[in-house]
Amino acid sequence: MNDYVGHQGRFDAMYYWDQFHPILSAIAILIIGWIIALLIAGAVKKVLTKIGTNQKLSSATGHRSNIENIISRVVFWLILIIAVIGALNVLNLTSVSGPFSNMVQQFLLFIPQLLAAVAVGFIGWIVANLVKVGLQKGLDRTQLDEKLSQDVGVSTLSQNISEIVYWLILLLFLPIVLSILGLTGLLFPIQNMVNEAVLYLPNIFIAGVIVFAGYILAKIVRGIIEGLLRSLDVQKQVEKVGLFKNSDLAKVLGSFVFAIVIITALIIAFEALGIDAISQPATAMLYEIMNAIPHIIAAALILILAYVVSRFVASLVVEVLSGTGVDDIPNKVGLQRFLGNTKASCVVGYFIVFFTMLFAVSEAANRLGFEQISGLIAMFIQFGANILLGAVILGVGFWLANLVAQVIERGEYNSSRWVANIVRVLIIGLVLAMGLRAMGIADSIVNLAFGLTLGAVAIAFALAFGLGGRQPAERVLTDLLDKAKKEGTQPNPLYQAKAESTQSAQGKEEHASLKEQMDTPTVAEEYQHADDIPTTAEVDPAHKPFGSTGEAEQDIDVHPKDPD
Repeated sequence: MNDYVGHQGRFDAMYYWDQFHPILSAIAILIIGWIIALLIAGAVKKVLTKIGTNQKLSSATGHRSNIENIISRVVFWLILIIAVIGALNVLNLTSVSGPFSNMVQQFLLFIPQLLAAVAVGFIGWIVANLVKVGLQKGLDRTQLDEKLSQDVGVSTLSQNISEIVYWLILLLFLPIVLSILGLTGLLFPIQNMVNEAVLYLPNIFIAGVIVFAGYILAKIVRGIIEGLLRSLDVQKQVEKVGLFKNSDLAKVLGSFVFAIVIITALIIAFEALGIDAISQPATAMLYEIMNAIPHIIAAALILILAYVVSRFVASLVVEVLSGTGVDDIPNKVGLQRFLGNTKASCVVGYFIVFFTMLFAVSEAANRLGFEQISGLIAMFIQFGANILLGAVILGVGFWLANLVAQVIERGEYNSSRWVANIVRVLIIGLVLAMGLRAMGIADSIVNLAFGLTLGAVAIAFALAFGLGGRQPAERVLTDLLDKAKKEGTQPNPLYQAKAESTQSAQGKEEHASLKEQMDTPTVAEEYQHADDIPTTAEVDPAHKPFGSTGEAEQDIDVHPKDPD
């Protein structure tokens, strides 16, 4: 007989109820559990939002987080899993619901530990925030940030210190939270780290005290240095010699001493912390700096004294040379156009200061151990001496070339002008070769060029007279000789001008002497015989005292016996 029909052949409703009742109950449990999960999750999220959990956590960690949604989701799925387990139990699916039941049971047993860990973490967070805020306010009252920013350029130090203390307190609470949760795998490493940090705290405290004491000492020493230098009025003294015009020498030296003291304090602090990887190289660096300070001071004194002495000596030399007329030499030699408005005495003064400072820099480099720089400067000084010698040779040679050319140009005939130009070019070429050789600038090239020039001239003449160019060369030489003969018979304008100026000067002198003789009364010379008395006066045409033609004067009767 069919199971769905009763003994009397009727429909059995109870049978169907017994069969579908568990399914309907499971569905009802799921629906009710889902509704309850939504309600409880929404309530939890609302409570967390009202508390401001996201804002507080974001401000504490510095990162945006949505912990409210995470907690509400966890609560929702936890309640829904419980409803699923209830539905599976109603359906007698114990093999399926068993793992979920064990998971939920373990989670429910873990909830007290979780709540305790959350409570401890919350307490630690509150303590860390209170200490952070209190420390921040205390450091702000001391104005530590302003002082450090002015002295050593460090800003927001108080905020960094408060942040370090904040995370240190949280780190101290972290092992407690892990032990409550039973996370031994994370507990032991973190516990060891915290123990090391706690044992390290005295060293940190000592290092902080050392740095603070070094800072105070550095400020005191800087104040002493600045006050001493200002009381001695060192700034005006160095400004007189042209140094530190745009900076405060006292402040510069004070800051330097302040930095040295702070660096020393930091190195001692690193040694107190036991950080050998930093302290040992820093100690070696400080040792090198301390050893170099005397050499640096000596080098600076050498440069300053050399500059002051060279300026003083240069000023004296310029005054002496200006009084001796040295400033007129470039104009006479023909080099003034290269100097412009600069005087020769000033150029000598510049050279004195320049070479003195070169020697001073070389000696300062030796004091500092910069042997390569010293050698380079020595080479430059030697090369500069050669350049100076070559320049002197060139200057004297140009002056000599102009002098010889001017002497030749004053010849009697016009041919002396182009002869003077040829002589000037030859002397300048010879002096240029001598000057470049004295400078040491490409000796082989200078010698080769000079030899090639002379050889080329000789070969050109040889080829012109020996090969097919003989007739053109003959015509060229003939033209040159004809021109030379023609100009040789013509008077030189320069010579004529000189002769006229000389003749004019002599004529003025003779006229003055004659006038003086006429104005002076003289006794007439007595002649013993009448024949000795000259009857006429003739003029020497060479001297021409009476005129420019030299003609004879008219007869003048000078016989003393003639009646008046």
